[in-house]
Amino acid sequence: MASLSDDTLRKILMQIQQTAIQSQRALNVSMQQTSVKDRERRILQLTIDEISQMNGDVNLYKGVGKMFIHVPRDIMEGELKAQEKELSDDITSLNKKSKYLEKQFNDAQAQLRDIFHHAPKQQ
Repeated sequence: MASLSDDTLRKILMQIQQTAIQSQRALNVSMQQTSVKDRERRILQLTIDEISQMNGDVNLYKGVGKMFIHVPRDIMEGELKAQEKELSDDITSLNKKSKYLEKQFNDAQAQLRDIFHHAPKQQ
């Protein structure tokens, strides 16, 4: 590594720093998206629990724009469960993405530590 010019080393260092910064930002975005989707999933679970506790003869309505449409119970439950499954799948994929980004960030930090640890000390 000592055979590389100072300009080349600077470019490598900048690239590693940029990778670390981009990974950290993407990780924060991914974690925020995960928390939003998890909140939506919990709201859906509560809605499904409330609907399941109601009598079978209760009318259910779905909001569509500025109006409400009567929806049969089984269709409403099916739609809510499908939405919950979709959100769970999204959360799973976001968690995988977060793990990858966290690994990428940790690798970049380790590379930076190695560079500075093995750098010759200036006097």
